[in-house]
Amino acid sequence: MVTFFASAASRAETFARPALTAADRGACTWFAALLAGLLLAIPGQGLHAAEQPPGADLVSVHAWLLQHNPDLRALQAETEAAEAQILPAGALPDPMATLGLRGIDPDRPSFLPGDVDSATYQLRQRVPLWGKRGLARDAAGARARAAGLARDAAALELQAEAESAYVRYWHAGESLQVIDRQIVLLEQVEEIAGVRYALGMTPQQDAIRAQVELSATHRARIQRSAARDEAAAMLNVALGRRADAALRAPAAAPTLPIVSPTLTAALSRLDAARHPWLQAKLALADAANRDAELQHRARWPDITFGIGLMQRDERVDSYELMFEVEVPLQRRALRERERAAYRMRDATVARADAARNALAGRLGVAWTQWRAARAQRNVIETAQLPQADANFKSALASYQVGEVDFGTLLEALNVWQGTDLARVDALRDELLGAAAVRALEGETP
Repeated sequence: MVTFFASAASRAETFARPALTAADRGACTWFAALLAGLLLAIPGQGLHAAEQPPGADLVSVHAWLLQHNPDLRALQAETEAAEAQILPAGALPDPMATLGLRGIDPDRPSFLPGDVDSATYQLRQRVPLWGKRGLARDAAGARARAAGLARDAAALELQAEAESAYVRYWHAGESLQVIDRQIVLLEQVEEIAGVRYALGMTPQQDAIRAQVELSATHRARIQRSAARDEAAAMLNVALGRRADAALRAPAAAPTLPIVSPTLTAALSRLDAARHPWLQAKLALADAANRDAELQHRARWPDITFGIGLMQRDERVDSYELMFEVEVPLQRRALRERERAAYRMRDATVARADAARNALAGRLGVAWTQWRAARAQRNVIETAQLPQADANFKSALASYQVGEVDFGTLLEALNVWQGTDLARVDALRDELLGAAAVRALEGETP
């Protein structure tokens, strides 16, 4: 429409054009500004692009997990709730206000201060001493830190789960590419066998056998395709999405770097409590220790201050000053509560040690699996795969000149493509082991 009017205007240049008045120019300016505002308000693809689904790489998977996973949102809310309890834990108790009425007439009872003989107003405040408020605040702070660290530990586990699901998702697509290449090669081999059969150089059995191998490969492709759909569903579940939500195709093979150069270095990180789960356990142990110290200080009493005044008729008759002290006479009960608090502290420390041992065992297993899979991949890539490739090319050239039979050619092809599938499987196992190691190293996402 814009081009049409511009063209029409160019053809009408010979006609007289009336001059615009100042009011017309102002109205045009106002209309142009309004139109520009409306265009900017319309959500366009460039201004408000819809969030792309994850799946292209691990960066998109990590970003989606941290932003949208409902488990992490729940843990974050619990952490903020624990942080909100720090200030109330060390606050003074609320004061108590008391109103006492004396001399109420039983014949004409009234509860107004001016209708009785005297009214007493009191305000009392209990004050915990001996650092009890600070200990309570520190214990609440330690529990809040433990909640935040538990959230970080859960993020590590969920990240490892999402990384493993993504590796399987990538592996299924990569293995499909290998099988598709094998199908193309089998079709070429079948064509060669058909030509040689037409020339009377080979029996018909060669072409039929090629068709059988091709059908078996198509069946294997169906299985790999189903595995890809299953891996996509598992990845969506790990990210907190619907199982049938759209995913982008992986752009390249994922990379999962390991921080520690050796298993000894990785175990040293656990010994230094670098993992957030261990730090959370130690924070809970700190909170339990402060609770035990707080219970021990219950041996010393708190005090309560109070002020008051007595009103007679419409005047203040006298003032009061009160001082109360708790008398901790139940010594046996106090000792039992102390013992329970200290035993709970010992239990939290023991749980921290047990968690360290469990993480160390899992790390040793994951590290061994990762190293073994990486060694297998290196052997396949550097030795087996080039040898299988050369063997197939030699068998194909020999079959074309009749030096080897068709069975030798098919065997060479199957070995070559099977070795390539073994390479993809070994890389999958290596990446799965790396994901497990990364979760145990304690690098918080």
